[in-house]
Amino acid sequence: MILLRGGNMVTGGSCFTGDIVLKDGLIDHIGYGVEASPDMEVLDVTGKYVSAGFIDLHTHGAGGADFMDGSIEAYGKALYMHAVHGTTMLYPTTLSGSRQSLADAVGFYRSAWKSCTGGAAMGGLHLEGPYFSPVQAGAQDRRYLRNPDPAEYGPLMELADGDIARWSLAPELPGALEMAETLKRQGVLMAMGHTDATFDECDAAFRAGFTHITHFYSCMSTVSRRNAFRYAGAVEYGYYNDDVTVEVIGDGIHVPESLLRLIFKIKGADRIALVTDSMRAAGMPDGRYVLGSLSGGQEVIVEDGVAKLPDRTAFAGSVATMDRAVRTVARLTGRPIAEIVRCATEIPAGIMGISDRKGSLRRGYDADIVVFDENVDVLYTIVGGQIVYDKSKSTRSC
Repeated sequence: MILLRGGNMVTGGSCFTGDIVLKDGLIDHIGYGVEASPDMEVLDVTGKYVSAGFIDLHTHGAGGADFMDGSIEAYGKALYMHAVHGTTMLYPTTLSGSRQSLADAVGFYRSAWKSCTGGAAMGGLHLEGPYFSPVQAGAQDRRYLRNPDPAEYGPLMELADGDIARWSLAPELPGALEMAETLKRQGVLMAMGHTDATFDECDAAFRAGFTHITHFYSCMSTVSRRNAFRYAGAVEYGYYNDDVTVEVIGDGIHVPESLLRLIFKIKGADRIALVTDSMRAAGMPDGRYVLGSLSGGQEVIVEDGVAKLPDRTAFAGSVATMDRAVRTVARLTGRPIAEIVRCATEIPAGIMGISDRKGSLRRGYDADIVVFDENVDVLYTIVGGQIVYDKSKSTRSC
């Protein structure tokens, strides 16, 4: 049992002072003036913030490792580094690649899920690509972009056996809406991403089951002229449809202050999830790294707080962590910290359909907790009732 005493509890967009008891991997009690029993580990968090652990819907890696490296060691490094920065659940994300590389990544996930402890938990795979528009490729390797093919995604779904939680693809591609029928039957979250779709194509995608937009503003269409006529794009559709949620890379670079303020003003915090879209350099120093697997990825440069292609024509994922995302977005938007924390906890939990047990401080919910100070520097990360990061010790505890 763990007693967190005297913290500023952040949940549901509000904040209150109290105590919280964790028992058997769950939140057992929330109140005030709780007396400690002999079997409790007591953490005095007076004046610190206590919230549900951050949930990252979109990350490729961290700590020098990528989820497509295909090793338990790589998974362990990335999961622990994210936990150091307050993430208690994440969705390992692939990049566009060959059929074999994707099959390898999907097939390996189950082994990693069973073996990796001592860091953030995993909620399922996020396949980002390879069904993307080459016009909006960004740092996705154009060699591997292709149209949806049931001969490929069908066997992948069978191999995954329920491990695929979400899939990002461009809905305007031939075969995308037919693919949506398969994904919808399997309960996979469908997201529009790396797309050059028009407003009408986005609306058709929504009606087919696409309810989310991957890294809003990054690699997606906006107002354009086609044969002299003006068309709205995916950005405009994201604003228009209140039933569509969006994710925002919270490093303050992919989406600058002016657009962050606009998104929160128009879309509203209850439809926004903060993500990192981090690559292996998250939590690491500047330098040269590989985006994607070490054997088949692309070289990138990390500088100015972001990863870039070597010719600097595009960003190549981020080096953000979730604590940085919360801190940066709160500062740039001027919104209350409780509102921004909700975009890193409750909202992503709702998007992924796990809000009945994660994303909020409620009795009976999973004991996934992060404690941080006024600068959103993480002091403790607790996953399933176990302390996996304690800043005062600065060592791996599991």
